[in-house]
Amino acid sequence: MLFNSRRLGTLLVLLLPLTALADTRPINTFIGTQDEGNTFPGASAPFGMIQVSPTGEHYAGWRYSDTRIRGFGHSYLSGAGCWEQGGQLPVLPVTGRIGPGGDFDTSKAASFDYKHYAAAYTHDGEVGEAGYYKVKLTSYGGITAETTALTRAAAERYTFAPGIATGHLLLNLGQANERHSVVGSEVRVVDERTVEGKITTKSFCGGAQYSTWFRMVFDQPFSAHGIWDDRGGFPGASGPSQQGDSRPHGLWLTFDLQHGGSVTAISAISHVDAEGARLNLKAEGMAGDRPLAFDAMRAQAQAAWQRELGSVRIEGGSTDDRTVFYTALYHALLQPLTGSDADGRYRGYDDAVHLAKNWTYYEFFSLWDTYRAQNQLLALLRPERARDIANSVLKIREQGGWLPRWGYANFDTNVMTGDPVTPFLVDLWRFGALKGREGEAYAALRENAFGVPPHGMRSQGRAGNSSYLRQGFVQYDRSFVAKGMDIDPHHGASATLEYALADGALAAMAKALGRTQDAKALSQRALNWRKVWDASVVDAPTGLHGFPRPRLLDGSWFADVSGSYDPRGERGFHEGTAWQYQWLVPQDVPGLAAAMGGPKAAVQRLDRFFDYDAVLADPSAVRKSWVVGPYSYYSQFRYNPNNEPDLHAPWMYTLMGQPWKTTTVLRAAETLFGNSPSGVTGNDDLGTMSAWYLFSALGLYPDAPGSGRFLLHAPRFPHAEIDLPRGRVLCIEAPEARPGERRFVQSVRWGEHPLTRVWLDWEQLQAAGTLHYQLVPQPDSTGWGTHAGDLPHAPAGIAQ
Repeated sequence: MLFNSRRLGTLLVLLLPLTALADTRPINTFIGTQDEGNTFPGASAPFGMIQVSPTGEHYAGWRYSDTRIRGFGHSYLSGAGCWEQGGQLPVLPVTGRIGPGGDFDTSKAASFDYKHYAAAYTHDGEVGEAGYYKVKLTSYGGITAETTALTRAAAERYTFAPGIATGHLLLNLGQANERHSVVGSEVRVVDERTVEGKITTKSFCGGAQYSTWFRMVFDQPFSAHGIWDDRGGFPGASGPSQQGDSRPHGLWLTFDLQHGGSVTAISAISHVDAEGARLNLKAEGMAGDRPLAFDAMRAQAQAAWQRELGSVRIEGGSTDDRTVFYTALYHALLQPLTGSDADGRYRGYDDAVHLAKNWTYYEFFSLWDTYRAQNQLLALLRPERARDIANSVLKIREQGGWLPRWGYANFDTNVMTGDPVTPFLVDLWRFGALKGREGEAYAALRENAFGVPPHGMRSQGRAGNSSYLRQGFVQYDRSFVAKGMDIDPHHGASATLEYALADGALAAMAKALGRTQDAKALSQRALNWRKVWDASVVDAPTGLHGFPRPRLLDGSWFADVSGSYDPRGERGFHEGTAWQYQWLVPQDVPGLAAAMGGPKAAVQRLDRFFDYDAVLADPSAVRKSWVVGPYSYYSQFRYNPNNEPDLHAPWMYTLMGQPWKTTTVLRAAETLFGNSPSGVTGNDDLGTMSAWYLFSALGLYPDAPGSGRFLLHAPRFPHAEIDLPRGRVLCIEAPEARPGERRFVQSVRWGEHPLTRVWLDWEQLQAAGTLHYQLVPQPDSTGWGTHAGDLPHAPAGIAQ
């Protein structure tokens, strides 16, 4: 007997109460929607192509304090910091008369500006769960809006107030998120239940243009419709209608509500073509020839999320503790986004259509951020996706000509600096995600590490390589011509540190692949951080000597117009200062400690950087002692928990033989993550900050890229389980752990064997088993992890 397993799955999840699906592992999608966390509260599937969420005044789409909703858009990134992103096709339910002189005056194009017709709403009764969002609009008589989403299709349901006979949906093609410019759009009415179109935007901090095709079908016929543009509204117009140059454009649909007060829309998008949107809708949004019911899609969406979230299980802590943990996991599993349609087609970086057969193509790669924590988390939790992600990045090189830096849709934005793709891909190689493609991956990485893209190519690659390969540093040159918003010579000192880190990672890969000469050259280049270390620099307020410093093309040290150099200044460093970037040398911790005067002096510098005594006395001191503002990058000398360059700095204590201080700093940093809209530090950056929190809470953190090491520290929770491939489970036990309290590592066991060293290798984690921590209230300064033999590469001077 043949049967449809997808439909059977739908029936099975419908047998479960929706509240049971939602509450199994608590999620609060409002976490990060305030104070520039830049997350979105609406619905998305894990790694989904489509998201349906409210759009307000904020450039990233939504801010919890926004007072009006302009519409429910169909594309969002979680935590990105650039303007010109997302929010395409905002849909808003309204009431009132549409016509000349009406509430929506068809003689005036301004009537159809979403800033004019945006709806007020209330947070009372608002729901933000994994796969489901609900809000009450208080305008237009009161309308309840709900959204849910699968990977390639989504649903929205609008329930009008009782007694309302006629309702409208406004589909705005000419506007998206604030500062996201729609350069062209097209729409047509297909039939009395269906519309489709295309929206082209210029995206992401001055990036290139790309197109989104959409198709939307309704659970009932609309009784009237019309199209608006910059001349006003045209009742009855069916199109196709085109518009460009950010001019007004959209469609209104009118529904007879006398036989039911709600309207459900099922939508799908594609970055390939109109047929892709149709196929995606058919594959995930239809039940035969009818749109999938909203509650059926919601049940599927929330069941999918519970499967994803259930692969990591924790015990202990309050409801708030568990909500923060699982919401971090939710945010970390939102991206990269699925890029291939239901038939496997995707649009490559050559703007041609390609086929991903038996695998999924992914897009939207914030590599400068994600290479530090989120990439390693996905490799650990989702190895099959990690393989497809690695393959996607190699396809970008194959089709676009060069490896990406910040890949948005099907183009490289060239946003951010350094060489993030190298540590990103080398870690994936180290974790087995490039098995069978090692040679291809190495060739692409070597090309990037030893060359510069042609002038006519969009990608910038390592734009500072001309100087770096010749002199060992990227010159500081603010007049260097850029292909995008950022380029390495504009931030020469930090770019040098990033290049050297990348070279250290690639050296490990080269050695393992038998590329002996490359490995030797890259290992030497990994020490190029020393080329920008100026021992003569003095931080005047502290009297400390020695900091990284920008160098000019002729090799001289950069000096300000006064002739001096301030390591707290902004010159030569991208979104940070010399104080924050000085720790970006995980590939050479002994050398860094020596440059600072030895491990004792280096730890004292760390103490000053973290304001350790104040944080030890009161963990909440971090809200005053550390960098506070999400964009307060410069004129700073303390730890910045809101941005990526120093995310690894707490583990520098561990690598210098004082692991208990790592624990003190982590427990303090975790106070910045909370069950509230402001509960993320800085931009979440496509799950990076969330991944950092998860590693911190679990008791593991990835060491230098390419090393395969995960550094150990006291977990936040007493028990955690992580599902691994082939039914294996990694158990992390710390019976004395208490969320919100400091407990320090006295000893560690891996299985039945004592573990004195401060790390586990990737292969050990993959073998699964039990990692047992014994924690105590007070640290032992001569105990676990304090001797040279306990460390991966101990700085000289640490006790044997």
